Amino acid sequence: MSTPTEDLVAQGVSIWLDDLSRTRIDSGTLAELITSRNVSGVTTNPSIFQAAIGNRNDDSYDAPLAALAAAGADVDTAIFELTTTDVRDAADIFRGMYDATGGVDGRVSIEVSPDLAHDTDATVAEAKKLWAKVDRPNALIKIPATKAGLPAITAVIAEGISVNVTLIFSLDRYAEVMDAYLTGLTQAKENGHDLSGIHSVASFFVSRVDTEVDKRLAALGTDEAAALKSQAGLANARLAYELFEQTFATPRAQELVAAGGTVQRPLWASTGVKDPALPDTLYVTELVAPGTVNTMPEKTLEATFDHGVITGDTVTGGYADAHRTFTALAEVGVDMSDVVQVLEDEGVEKFIASWHDLQQTVATALAATAEAAR
Repeated sequence: MSTPTEDLVAQGVSIWLDDLSRTRIDSGTLAELITSRNVSGVTTNPSIFQAAIGNRNDDSYDAPLAALAAAGADVDTAIFELTTTDVRDAADIFRGMYDATGGVDGRVSIEVSPDLAHDTDATVAEAKKLWAKVDRPNALIKIPATKAGLPAITAVIAEGISVNVTLIFSLDRYAEVMDAYLTGLTQAKENGHDLSGIHSVASFFVSRVDTEVDKRLAALGTDEAAALKSQAGLANARLAYELFEQTFATPRAQELVAAGGTVQRPLWASTGVKDPALPDTLYVTELVAPGTVNTMPEKTLEATFDHGVITGDTVTGGYADAHRTFTALAEVGVDMSDVVQVLEDEGVEKFIASWHDLQQTVATALAATAEAAR
């Protein structure tokens, strides 16, 4: 009998782990997840690295921090070295998966500094720096889907660099992301790059939408509002997949695919359930569609493996209901355009806060190591 994670893969869903640490790499548990849980990639963000490097119960970063301190590295240099080393080593673990899937899976993501989210040129420069430092074809450079991020996505793709576009909440912004990708592919072709080597995913966030919308529905306090609880996140994601299907069926996209370009896959992010009243596998079992990625924190991955019920495609047949949900949300007074802008702003701010926490953690560790060496 197959496992739920095997069933997911059979439906065309790639399972990526939303976590990474030096301990996962060194202990072999990351490699083990490939066979035991059908994990075929890894995503990271500033919060993940802050938790990993800041974990005082984990001494796996002590030696590299000591070496960096001895070399006189500053905080940002130390973070750059630590995170790119982790991503490079994880990419090596997944290289077999990358080769076996023709570059589709086996991907490991690393994000540009959140401090640069509103600076196009600086984002492009750091994306190139990260790509060169990791130096693995199965890396993905994460760029946030802010207004400043959109032209950076195009510019980086045009250089032949694979990109994970992150922090997408709105359908309008998602349309802009796909346009930025296709424009980048066009420019890459003009620049003489092999399009088949350029890959991208578009990370569409799910649970945070429900958190924000449900808060507004509760404030409205009506029966009509209460009936819509915890429906917005799935509806938003399903409409995103509808938009994805429409966009990559256009002559523009098909011409680029015929020239060797790859389809920018939708990636479901923020799939850990925030509301304990909801099923813990909700954002996995209800977002099954071919050609997608679901990146899961370990808790969600284990819940899916243990008791997830995969019944087949749960997205493409739900477009009409998703449109009706959006209409109903508007009728009760929920402004989805405001919801998604709030979420984008908060998402950037939270990653900036985590980044600054990471800087402080590393600064403290470097100082302590330098002091101990005296």
